[in-house]
Amino acid sequence: MQNQTRIIIENFLPQLDGGVFAIKRIVGQKVRVTASVFSDGHDVIQCSVKFKHQSDKKWQEIRMIPADNDEWYCEFKVEKQGTYTYFVEGWVDYALNWQHGTERKIFDSQQVKSELLEGAEYVKEILKLASKEEKKYLDTVVKLFMTESEYDNGVREAISHELTQIFKKYPTRFLANQSQELQVYVDREKALFSTWYEFFPRSASQVEGKHGTFKDCETLLPRVAAMGFDTLYFPPIHPIGEVNRKGKNNATNAEPGDVGSPWGIGSQFGGHKSTHPELGTIEDFKSLVKTAKDLEIEVAMDYALQAAPDHPYVKEFPQWFKWRPDGTVQYAENPPKKYQDILPIYFESSDWKNLWKELLDVALFWVEECGIRVFRVDNPHTKPFYFWGWLIAEIKKKHPDVLFLAEAFTRPKIMNELAKQGFSQSYTYFTWRNTKSELTEYVTELTQSEQKEFYRPNFWPNTPDINPFALQSGNESVHLQKYFLAATLSSSVGIYGPVFEYRVCEPQAPGKEEYLNSEKYEFVKWDWNQQNKITTLITRINFIRKQQTSLQQTNNIVFCDTNNDQVLAYYKFDDEKQNETLMVVNLDAFNTIQTTIRIPVEHLGTTQIQVTDLITGNAYFWNQEWNFIELSPELPFHLFKIQR
Repeated sequence: MQNQTRIIIENFLPQLDGGVFAIKRIVGQKVRVTASVFSDGHDVIQCSVKFKHQSDKKWQEIRMIPADNDEWYCEFKVEKQGTYTYFVEGWVDYALNWQHGTERKIFDSQQVKSELLEGAEYVKEILKLASKEEKKYLDTVVKLFMTESEYDNGVREAISHELTQIFKKYPTRFLANQSQELQVYVDREKALFSTWYEFFPRSASQVEGKHGTFKDCETLLPRVAAMGFDTLYFPPIHPIGEVNRKGKNNATNAEPGDVGSPWGIGSQFGGHKSTHPELGTIEDFKSLVKTAKDLEIEVAMDYALQAAPDHPYVKEFPQWFKWRPDGTVQYAENPPKKYQDILPIYFESSDWKNLWKELLDVALFWVEECGIRVFRVDNPHTKPFYFWGWLIAEIKKKHPDVLFLAEAFTRPKIMNELAKQGFSQSYTYFTWRNTKSELTEYVTELTQSEQKEFYRPNFWPNTPDINPFALQSGNESVHLQKYFLAATLSSSVGIYGPVFEYRVCEPQAPGKEEYLNSEKYEFVKWDWNQQNKITTLITRINFIRKQQTSLQQTNNIVFCDTNNDQVLAYYKFDDEKQNETLMVVNLDAFNTIQTTIRIPVEHLGTTQIQVTDLITGNAYFWNQEWNFIELSPELPFHLFKIQR
């Protein structure tokens, strides 16, 4: 390939898979761009990053700053939702190169008469671009360069800062080279910072033995808001299949009165665009969504792409299911788990285009009819990656503020691919990370590797599907510790509500991470007025998260040294370091721990700091690098705000 440009651009970052996928940011964040930019010889080169939003006609430009070994960097800010495109452009800057060479000759006491005449030509080239005031100055410079009697004044201006700045302002990009164009998708703030609460609407009734309704859920909204949650997630609210309905404790034979699993979607009462008749009507649901919004809560719906055997799709669109020779469809399985009440959708169907269109219509129905802007997506890893890339892109074309949480606990590469395809947030392995080394290693992986550009973690200590071994003891300290870790390590956190708050943790059987008498298969009457230490501290932590901007992002974390493996300490800061926090956690649920921790002097720039525990209000003045800490199981953490 013949190419006359002299500029090489390599190692252009950030990018994902050679630019196949967009990196992610939220409105107001910066993109730090780095690249190796160099040329043959010793000429002066310049480079810049050009970027624009999809709605803009003109490119914006920021000059890159040189670092060591031909590395360059700069930052640009994304200020609107949607897609930005950016690339690096580099060129040999002949005007600056002339100035640099002339300066070296002048400092070497060489005559530069010829060089000044050459410089006059470079100046003339930019006269037509310059402002009125700049032209006046440049005209003078040309005269000085071309007038022998003004040689000394010409020499002075040749190396002047003012001329340098004008050359930089109006570069001559002869034979410039540019990198490939890359993209960054910008979401609203909630994609990065959110606080989720999950409960089953059918358990919202305060009357024993009565199925809950959307109206019952409305009465609970003030409680959810008062605890500081901004996202209320409901398991599926659709009609539940009657064929192969599950009984209590996942029994394969339902007894009369058994309500089944909400994930067994579809019956004679409708499918994915219908509501369960006992919960209420679509209008009731709209009212709930509106009331929640008034309390600054968004309702997140479950988007679960599967069908009960009696879902209307099975009769109306049999081609969307894979039929066996005996005329049946194999129910869903995830060995050893069996889901006899669910038929998987057949994405390899020859009618796949109509299938995809219908599934898109389902999501758009809830977005456009009911104002839903957040979806928790059930088991996305069991559906094709490219389907999700297409579906999310199609929805965001019309509604860029819609967010998707991927509920996928599977192999890392699969979870990463889903995030790359467009999921706004993702569940994580945090649920099973308990020790200091496990937590440090995992969070470092999420925040310091390439994952930080596309994977937004949402930390959940528990879910209706997962009763983790760490919580099965029912120990209060463990529950407090797990929520605190989730809420301060990650900027997005969620809990499966009353079960966590009230320490309902008995397993279905020894060695199983499932709940006995799981709410997945029956409704429960909760005492929604009950308050305890856990609810109190969750509320306090959620309030602090809203006040402290350092806790509203995830990638800004620095782990601190301690002299005890049962103590985890970490420092967080906002972009401008105007808000800084220090978290210290006792991981021993049974013993009081005494230890010393090292403050991150390299980030703070001093050992003289005041720390105020935002949980208790106690304040301390520290004047040394290592400082004493004591933490009991009764209150196993400090959340310090740092003041210098």
